[in-house]
Amino acid sequence: MAKAADRLAVFRDHLGDLAAQTRLRRLSPREGIDFSSNDYLGLAGSERLAGAARRALDRGVPVGAAGSRLLRGNVDLQEQFESEAAQFFRADAVLGFGGGYMANFAMLATLPQRGDLLLMDELSHASTHEGARAGRAEIATFRHGDVGHAKDVITSWRSAGQTGAVWIAVESLYSMDGDRAPLDALAALADEHGFLIVDEAHATGVYGPDGRGLAHHLEGRSNVLTLHTLGKALGGSGALICGARALIDFMINRSRPFIFATAPSPLMAAVGCEALAILRDEPERRDALHSHIALFGAEMGRRLPQLAISGSQIAPLIVGGDAPTMALAGRLQEMGFDIRGIRPPTVPEGTSRLRVALTLNVTEEDIRRLAEALEELWPDM
Repeated sequence: MAKAADRLAVFRDHLGDLAAQTRLRRLSPREGIDFSSNDYLGLAGSERLAGAARRALDRGVPVGAAGSRLLRGNVDLQEQFESEAAQFFRADAVLGFGGGYMANFAMLATLPQRGDLLLMDELSHASTHEGARAGRAEIATFRHGDVGHAKDVITSWRSAGQTGAVWIAVESLYSMDGDRAPLDALAALADEHGFLIVDEAHATGVYGPDGRGLAHHLEGRSNVLTLHTLGKALGGSGALICGARALIDFMINRSRPFIFATAPSPLMAAVGCEALAILRDEPERRDALHSHIALFGAEMGRRLPQLAISGSQIAPLIVGGDAPTMALAGRLQEMGFDIRGIRPPTVPEGTSRLRVALTLNVTEEDIRRLAEALEELWPDM
């Protein structure tokens, strides 16, 4: 037994190091007013989505797929959802996955080929970096949002005699900074050198006509792929990759995370179809969210003008150090606000922050109270 216990020492030591750095993570329950979820349109608890799931169960749709899509896991409802999503997002073809992380990982690990360059924004999501490492292409990064630097990286790569395709991977709205990618300039660069992959996870449902995302005007191009998640503004779980039919068919045939994984729950296909219908039917949800965004920006501008506010539903408030960030988050939680501190390695060193997420799960009065609380507590930092 002692020998077995010794095998755990390295893990206990590592956890101790994290605790000493104020970086030890623990699971905590939902408590307080929701300023931390990605349920931007308040759909996760909506009656329309619940009703769609109930109706699917009543007509015999199974809870689980019970197999991969290439075996018995491919149900008609999933294909219907992908077809409706292709029409909604103006895409040539769509492929569903159980979650955004896996979809992004699968895309990056499968499509860029040996001899290609996968060029990522340095602040791209962890799934992008992990998918890149699992793939065959050469990997490089460019400074956040800096198209000029992306061009320089490509020029240097080409000057070394490389002739492959360049796959540029970005988020349309960055999950920890709330800012936007310069999509048009990146699309022009992709037209010259290869492909553009846009993770729309935090823009889907919130921006663009009917909530089609910030890259909606690029959909349908043969060299553009987009990823839309169901687990944020759409209120369910899962993800969709939209792109040219040849690329989607290639993933069906060559993407190991797709081939060897159990298919998503058929119930989520029913929920997804209803979520797309809600985006079309209830534009007032987006209008209300954008009113919340404007109100928070105005309140913070009046009370704490020294803080830069992103202007999106993701409002990072940079504190800097890990310990003061978590202390401030704790005080806000004690006041009834569910706000979480974000620390490295999720964000760069020295940029620990509160990530304020604005959703329709809060009222205008909640937003004003939060701004008042931040004004009261921020001078103590």
